[in-house]
Amino acid sequence: MRPSIDAPMSNDARLDFCRRLAADAGRLAHGAFGRAALLPDKGRHDEVTAMDREVERVVREAISRAFAHDAILGEEDGASVDVERAEFVWIIDPIDGTANYARGIAHYCVSIGVVRDGVPVAGALHDPSHDRLYWAARGAGAWLDEGGAAPRRLAVSAVDRLTAATIECGWSLRRPQADYLALVERMLTAGCAIRRAGSGALGLADVAAGRTEGYAELHINSWDCAAGLLLVAEAGGRINDFFPGGGLLAGNPVLATNAALAEPLAALAGVPLRPDA
Repeated sequence: MRPSIDAPMSNDARLDFCRRLAADAGRLAHGAFGRAALLPDKGRHDEVTAMDREVERVVREAISRAFAHDAILGEEDGASVDVERAEFVWIIDPIDGTANYARGIAHYCVSIGVVRDGVPVAGALHDPSHDRLYWAARGAGAWLDEGGAAPRRLAVSAVDRLTAATIECGWSLRRPQADYLALVERMLTAGCAIRRAGSGALGLADVAAGRTEGYAELHINSWDCAAGLLLVAEAGGRINDFFPGGGLLAGNPVLATNAALAEPLAALAGVPLRPDA
């Protein structure tokens, strides 16, 4: 699958390159789907395969050839330079949802985001299991190429009742288990349905596509959410201001919601939203 070269913003070099690269990387990863052995853990429930590392290597090399002066931050190999001082930073998760991927569960993706001076400006997610390429550019909307069809503009859900909302609550060992359980309890008590599917990037894409009303996680890394946050914002949703306060390198809480439930979900998650602009 290739994105349409006639789609909006195709003349933007970084966006066009980002979405093509994500699609190519997704196809590469999918070649070992369900067959890639988990390597010795980086940490508890922080899993990696040889394909994670191979995809990141290929993506990093491609970016370096095309945009030699841009910085790169990847989950597996870290930062190429002082990314906090660079104008453009490419943020890579070679396989988001590695535990699913290695076990043959078709819920994982390649995520590539581009940040300029700390602001997300372009991003793409490729979900090869379902032939879906999500992409967005600041001020130009969020889009989905699916099954070779023409790009479709994404819009968040219009659901305006917590008792009709589905919220994905991501889990991280970087926060106490009690905090995660308290978050889930607050959402359930408010009447929300809860899910957790094992890919923060695709969880954000689901909000952008209107499949769910929100995604909340008390700590997430930038490579898991750089592209997905832009998707939600460009699809008409609300997000928190993730990158200030060391979010690029150290991570932060994340919240992404539809517009109708933004304020109550922010209160339940305990994560302030970025001013809607």
